[in-house]
Amino acid sequence: MAGRFAPRPVRGIPAAVPRQAGAPARTRTWTPDGPLDLALVLGPLRRGPGDPTFRALPDGSVWRASRTPAGPGTLRVTAHGAQVRGDAWGPGAEWLLHHLPRLLGADDDPSAFAPRHRLLATVRHRRPGLRLGRTGLVLESLIPSVLEQKVTTDEAYRAWRLLVRRYGDPAPGPAPERMYVMPAPRTWALIPSWEWHRAGVDDKRASTILRAVRVAARLEEAAGMEPAAAQARLEVVPGIGPWTSAETVQRSHGAPDAVTVGDVHLPGIVGWALAGDRHADDAAMLRLLEPYAGQRHRAARLILLSGRVPPRRAPRMPVGDIARW
Repeated sequence: MAGRFAPRPVRGIPAAVPRQAGAPARTRTWTPDGPLDLALVLGPLRRGPGDPTFRALPDGSVWRASRTPAGPGTLRVTAHGAQVRGDAWGPGAEWLLHHLPRLLGADDDPSAFAPRHRLLATVRHRRPGLRLGRTGLVLESLIPSVLEQKVTTDEAYRAWRLLVRRYGDPAPGPAPERMYVMPAPRTWALIPSWEWHRAGVDDKRASTILRAVRVAARLEEAAGMEPAAAQARLEVVPGIGPWTSAETVQRSHGAPDAVTVGDVHLPGIVGWALAGDRHADDAAMLRLLEPYAGQRHRAARLILLSGRVPPRRAPRMPVGDIARW
């Protein structure tokens, strides 16, 4: 069992990492070179409505708590006219502000996408603020992607929420309540088997995460590689395949061509949107996206934003609860 030989950690959140409510914020402003929609750019980083590392508030601000190479940090992003402002707290504040433009798609080139289908052209016209952001952090995208393997999104979101709240650090600065930075690699490695079980994570997914955090430094190095090379490095770890590596580099690298293969729903959605084929498989999906080589992930994002999905005919995938076994 995953972590069966690890010592049992102290229950609860360590009191040694208090919230730094009174710490001054470090600030940076940045002006994008085109339309920018914060919700569209940062939305893929949110792992469910209860994600402890992400919060979108009614005032339009977006908060993220991240574990950077410099340490934990909290980032608040707000739009002020044509400018974007970032406020950050914690040891990772400078790192987060330095990478703010990349996070918001400064390295992305939306003009490289040439729609060849009316649906894609329409959605692109209606969503001019879509950019593919780059976090520059691999593990924070890899671990929740592993949790999403072969289960419903609700199950994966619940596991991520429970584990981060239990073993993560409170977000630095005046972050909204119940925001946490994800656990450090060593902390992930010390989670005992019964806690994975209580969170609804089976041994296969837990073991994959444990193998990944043991080589965390090598995986984080992939943030500086080209997306294809980064995927190849991730897939060296047993349990990480093309689906998981694509889901990771889409966020860590802002990879415009990292199309997700092996997904239960995406081929049918793409097939239905572009060819009226609700039974399309991965091969058919890739054929339909071939005209968008180099921009296939962007094409898939636009299709998902269109809301054009095939009508449901089969019952929903049942939600499991291995914690009751």
